[in-house]
This record gives sequence, structure tokens and C-alpha cells, in this order.
Amino acid sequence: MRVLLNIVAFAMCFSRKWLFAILYFISFMCDGVDGWFARKLNQVSTFGAVLDMVTDRVSTACLLAILSQLYRPGLIFLLLLGLDVASHWLQMYSTFLSGKSSHKDVNDKNSWLLRAYYQHRYFMAFCCVGSEVLYIFLFLIHDNLDESLVTVCMNAVEGSLPLSVIFTVSLFGWGIKQIVNVIQVSLSFGAIA
Repeated sequence: MRVLLNIVAFAMCFSRKWLFAILYFISFMCDGVDGWFARKLNQVSTFGAVLDMVTDRVSTACLLAILSQLYRPGLIFLLLLGLDVASHWLQMYSTFLSGKSSHKDVNDKNSWLLRAYYQHRYFMAFCCVGSEVLYIFLFLIHDNLDESLVTVCMNAVEGSLPLSVIFTVSLFGWGIKQIVNVIQVSLSFGAIA
């Protein structure tokens, strides 16, 4: 269902921005529901975890690729795309090399933030939702071709209080998620080497 929602959403992303945002967000929320049901019904598997990660990465990668074409400097979004894919792949790869069954098993890791991220589902959900909401928000508020990311962000914060709150809260969750991504890359390189 998530894949179909994303296909429909991205097919109409430029013609119907709000419908895209709604479908993309519903697809994203299905990820949490899917995981909850898998755990609740004891249907968790390595295949499911990898498929889930690939679906997440492809969805986010597509949105980041679009944002890279809408804003200056677009390279920021492509670097975020690379960090997102690399950190999750390295985390999963190093986890399986160590014989663990889940990339979320980080009890032996040195980073308190990485442990907090994977051991507290609501904290992880806040970071992931914040990140995706920020990307959707940036997509929705974009108006002019080749617009500066900094200018758009400043205007969004100055615009209205509700938009400022959404932007600020999602930016905070996004920031934590990027720090976690950097930690995953650095710790995974150490585990692989």
C-alpha cells in the first residue's frame, strides 16, 4: 500500500501539491502502523526490516531529489539524501555482520543518543516525523523557481505563528535525526573496519 500511495503521490506532485503531501504523509504513517502490526502479531522478519528500510529510503530520496531541483543550493538536499541512505545501509550492514537480527539493537553502542533513538519509539517517531514533515513543508511552501532555501525558511518563520511552530518543531526533530545519521555512519565504519 505504501508503494502504491507513493507512486500516485509522486505522479501528481507538481500538479496537485496538497494531494501529494497528504498521500505522501499517509504513506509515511503506514510505515508506523505496519511496524506496530508486525510486532503485535509477531510477524517481524529480516526481510520485512530490509523492505521497510528500502521503502523509507526510496520515498525520502525521491522527495529530496525534488527539493534539490526547487531550491538553491540544491546540493544540500542531495547531501542529505546521501547521508540518509549511507547511514541506514551502514547501520544495517554492520548490525548483520555482528550477528544481530535487528539494526535497532544498539545496546552495545557508545552513543547515548543512538541508544535513545532506537530504544524509545516515541523519540524515534518524533525525529522521523519531524524530518518528513519538514521536507513536505518545504515542498508545499515553495513558490518561485530557483528560490533560496534560507530565504524561504526565514519567510516561513516570520509568516504566521502556526507555520513557525510547525517549522521549528519539525526542524528540531530533523536536526536530531541528522545527528543520529552521522553517528551511525561513524560507528558503523568502526564496526566494519
